[in-house]
Amino acid sequence: MCVPVCAKDFAALGHACRRASEFADIVELRLDCLESDDFAAPLAELLARLSIPLILTCRPSEQGGYRDLSLQQREAFWNTDFQTLCDVEADLVSAIAVDRSRMIVSHHDFKRVPDDLELIYERLAATPARIVKIAVQANDITDCLRIFKLLDRARKQKRELIAIAMGNAGIATRILGPSRGAYLTYGSLEDGSETAPGQVNARELRSVYHIDKISNETMICGLVGMPVMHSVSPHMHNAAFAAEGSDGVYLPLEVRDIETFVKRMAHPSTRELDWNLRGLSVTAPHKSSVLGLLDWVAKDAQEIGAVNTVVVEGQRLLGYNTDVAGLIEPLLERVGSVNGLSVAVLGAGGAARAAVWVLKRHGARLRLFSRTRPNAEKIGQEFDIPFEPLSAGSFHDYDVVINATPLGSGPFIRHAPAVIEQLGGAGLVYDLIYNPIETELLKQARAAGCQTLGGLPMLVAQARRQFELWTGKTPSSDLMHNAAAAALRR
Repeated sequence: MCVPVCAKDFAALGHACRRASEFADIVELRLDCLESDDFAAPLAELLARLSIPLILTCRPSEQGGYRDLSLQQREAFWNTDFQTLCDVEADLVSAIAVDRSRMIVSHHDFKRVPDDLELIYERLAATPARIVKIAVQANDITDCLRIFKLLDRARKQKRELIAIAMGNAGIATRILGPSRGAYLTYGSLEDGSETAPGQVNARELRSVYHIDKISNETMICGLVGMPVMHSVSPHMHNAAFAAEGSDGVYLPLEVRDIETFVKRMAHPSTRELDWNLRGLSVTAPHKSSVLGLLDWVAKDAQEIGAVNTVVVEGQRLLGYNTDVAGLIEPLLERVGSVNGLSVAVLGAGGAARAAVWVLKRHGARLRLFSRTRPNAEKIGQEFDIPFEPLSAGSFHDYDVVINATPLGSGPFIRHAPAVIEQLGGAGLVYDLIYNPIETELLKQARAAGCQTLGGLPMLVAQARRQFELWTGKTPSSDLMHNAAAAALRR
């Protein structure tokens, strides 16, 4: 694993390098970050002090660097043999004095996966450089397929290759790349210090994804959605894999086109990637659209109209919904039974639909409150429950109030679907949002004298059932809860 370090002066660069050396196999010095042009002497001094393997990079802005560097400036810099690996662009290979056994020849495309990717690889592989590096932007997860195929080709040709799909959609290539023959992968020194789109924190690559233990036989599970990088599900599931001693890894998989993903990467009969895919979590916006792409769907998921869990079994994809069990379990632990209780469900999307479905089966007396009348009418008619506008809602006489809206998270983090004046007199306010742990609604509810329940227990309960479906093992709720809570506190 390589950790790039970027700093404006040599003192800061040396400090960052020493920090990176605590968990990196190799450190990349991004010299194009330096403000000074006169760094021959301080660079030699720094190299003499460092004992960890290094890569030197001085990249121009058009190739993703931090400075505008002319061809002449770059040639002058690289015509010193630094006795370490040097990452140079293809236009310099024949013009500089770097020992080819210590040369990485690289190509970057920060917009797309180019149509001529394979030809680019062939041109770079034909140079005398020891290692070829290709980093291209993934705009959907299926762009990763060409990177994985390139790694397979290089491995068969015994050619050392670094191949990365940049961006959130390319995370799988960063985590799985070394197990598929990549010479190295890159991890950032810390969150916020990324030197390329989609770099994962290097500590997490080891402590969360256990990248050194992944092989071609490793069981792959992952979260399918758009977006997914905010999720703490990888922390929970990977902690469970480690605790159970299972050879598995759980990845964030950013998917725009669910149908193409299922066909080309997930379904055993049509996928183009040879990987040990065992299961998927499905989140917004794909929970409903994935239904028609599966070979079998559990009855409750059919009735709810949403799948959040896919199991790969033989040549089939099986669909389940663990959200409903995850939702009701913490509530029943708190109140004992909802039979006969008056429950207000706030929202009219997929989460509200799941809440209505499971609460009705447990005998609750329901009323729906929503900002969007058409969606609320549809759910109300289907499940035979009344609905009212959310803005006019008064919850004084309700035993339970459940927030199934996105208000309180993401771009709506400072919002609450109900305020003190509406909540006073309600029994328990249950917010299905887990990030942040302390939502604005929960603050308002406590101020109104209500009991509160956050969404993290639901997240853990549904994830535990997913893990059981994929592995047949039951992980510790406390373990998964602690892993998620620790990630949320960062």
